[in-house]
Amino acid sequence: MDAIEGELKGLMLASLQGDEDAYRNVLSRLGRYLRGYYRARLAARSAADVEDLVQETLLAIHVRRHTYDPDQPFTPWVYAIARYKLIDYLRRTRVLIKNVPLEDLKQFATHDNHLASESSFDLNQLLQRLTPKVRDAIRYVKLDGLSVAEAAARVGMSESAVQVNVHRGIKTLSKMIARGQKS
Repeated sequence: MDAIEGELKGLMLASLQGDEDAYRNVLSRLGRYLRGYYRARLAARSAADVEDLVQETLLAIHVRRHTYDPDQPFTPWVYAIARYKLIDYLRRTRVLIKNVPLEDLKQFATHDNHLASESSFDLNQLLQRLTPKVRDAIRYVKLDGLSVAEAAARVGMSESAVQVNVHRGIKTLSKMIARGQKS
């Protein structure tokens, strides 16, 4: 087991036991690794696109943390989530990139519906802390998969305002998660 995998897995296991410092540390370190991962695959895209994907992935890791199997390596689980987020992004933006490895994608099954419900509840609690316009922009674009134009029409805002609200909202959610503020 390589040193980084061991450190990250140890932090994740400690965070699952309630260690907030370990949770902040693992999210911070994952953020750095994910930025590199997305930059390498989206070289032609803006830094804001990369940052949006990083924040979206960290949010997904938070919501799906209950699905992590401690008997398995940690980093492949993280990068599987990152690949799914990248593919979702490519679908939304209608961009094709040849080097996205599709052959090793695996379906994740939730084994405990109670835990999945708790994660959804956590996400809803976090979203309730945002302003209604920011919350709606995130729900429509990131959770419901609408285009920015469709979301803008639905909430009565400009496309650029929706993009700004999504970006700022995800950044705010990430900070709340890192601080452990769920309610």
